[in-house]
Amino acid sequence: MAEKNNSLERRGEGGSIRIADEVVGVIAGLAATEIKGIAGMSGGIAGGIAEMLGRKNLSKGVKVEVGEKEAAIDLYVIVEFGTRIPEVASEIQANVKQAVESMTGLAVVEVNVHVQGVAFPQPEPREEEHRVR
Repeated sequence: MAEKNNSLERRGEGGSIRIADEVVGVIAGLAATEIKGIAGMSGGIAGGIAEMLGRKNLSKGVKVEVGEKEAAIDLYVIVEFGTRIPEVASEIQANVKQAVESMTGLAVVEVNVHVQGVAFPQPEPREEEHRVR
């Protein structure tokens, strides 16, 4: 069975340049997590298992389709409670588009943001009051 090569290849005078889809995914994932109001990326069951095993997947929650000159990106995010989701999603779209285009030279045709959950603040543990008798 032939293995699918998921990468962008450009040929020039000095040779060729290959950019793997995973590289675009890592750039997009990091750009998305820079935005205030994002609690994290949603990686599903497989992503959770990898994290428990100690392997951090930097493209977790990112699906990338790369053509010869264009890219489409889907991001699966978890937002922090109390944030305005449309504003956060718009900021993610702009930041991811700018980061991928500037680093790879690809034209990003769409950045789809899928909100998969809301993270609630964790209550601080209360110190139990000990009574001295």
